[in-house]
Amino acid sequence: MLVGYARVSTQDQNLDMQIKALEEAGCEKIFAEKITGTKADRPEYQKMKEFVRKSHDTIVVYKLDRLGRSMRHLIDEMQYFKEIAVGFKSLQENIDTTTSGGKLFFHIFAAIAEFERDIIKERTLSGLKAARARGRVGGRPSKVTPSQVAIIKQLYADNKNSISDICGSFKISQATLFRLVKQGGKNG
Repeated sequence: MLVGYARVSTQDQNLDMQIKALEEAGCEKIFAEKITGTKADRPEYQKMKEFVRKSHDTIVVYKLDRLGRSMRHLIDEMQYFKEIAVGFKSLQENIDTTTSGGKLFFHIFAAIAEFERDIIKERTLSGLKAARARGRVGGRPSKVTPSQVAIIKQLYADNKNSISDICGSFKISQATLFRLVKQGGKNG
């Protein structure tokens, strides 16, 4: 079954052209909504995803940008469709993952996204390495000073003090307390 999804971004826009194109493409069921694509919560889109039958249906959109909020989101959604064996068609871009050419396009699309993720990761790691070379240490600043760590360790060693009292006094979690005690002199 072909299942259509139509979306416009504002209440002033009209869904008629998209719906007509989806009907002409043979969609038996169409989900439509007037909501910005940047919103994660799109009720009709969610209903459509719940409606499609795994290994049976094909989702059809008028244009690729009607489906995804961003390139990353679009690729994630296409990957989800692939995992549940649901086809995907975009009428304007002439993409059809139920054909071998459409599958090839999807794989190229996914490879480009993976390449983009790798480049971002590389740049991030290079940036962190350069910052460390300049003496900058990343991460969240410590809640406690080295002298406070020494006091915490003394209080912990004295069995008269409860863990919750120590944590409350220094406004730290139990996990932080145990990490500080275990580190043996390092400030964490």
